[in-house]
Amino acid sequence: MPLNQDLVGKIYPSITYEVGREKLREFAAAVGETSPVYHDVEAAKELGYSDHVAPPTFATVLHILSGPAVLSDPELRLDYSRVVHGEQEFEYRRPITAGDVLTATPRIADISSRGPLEFLRIETTIADEAGEVVVVARATLISRGMAGGS
Repeated sequence: MPLNQDLVGKIYPSITYEVGREKLREFAAAVGETSPVYHDVEAAKELGYSDHVAPPTFATVLHILSGPAVLSDPELRLDYSRVVHGEQEFEYRRPITAGDVLTATPRIADISSRGPLEFLRIETTIADEAGEVVVVARATLISRGMAGGS
């Protein structure tokens, strides 16, 4: 059964995440980021940041943590065993730094199809405690073979 087009625009429950220094160090190490700005508070402060800076792809953490609400929505009719990751992008308004308390709110931005493939675009808005948008994370998931109802 194809994805439910009526859910385009649906907003899902938010999650809150406190960005810790150690989590940033671990993430930087995991992605091979060696710049001192990601590992050393003083190096980050010398460049004008308030604390450790998150590597650019760190927003993936919040995107993934908020995603199960979308992916497990029975109304969506997504068979996750048929899904491959198609695309990821980040639109930054400011860097993420240690100490940020962020709220990630996912929504279904688009559902489209081409042949037997369906494209599910999830957009997660990540805002700080003041409600200012820090980053918008977008992912496109490809559902294989469902558009034709097979």
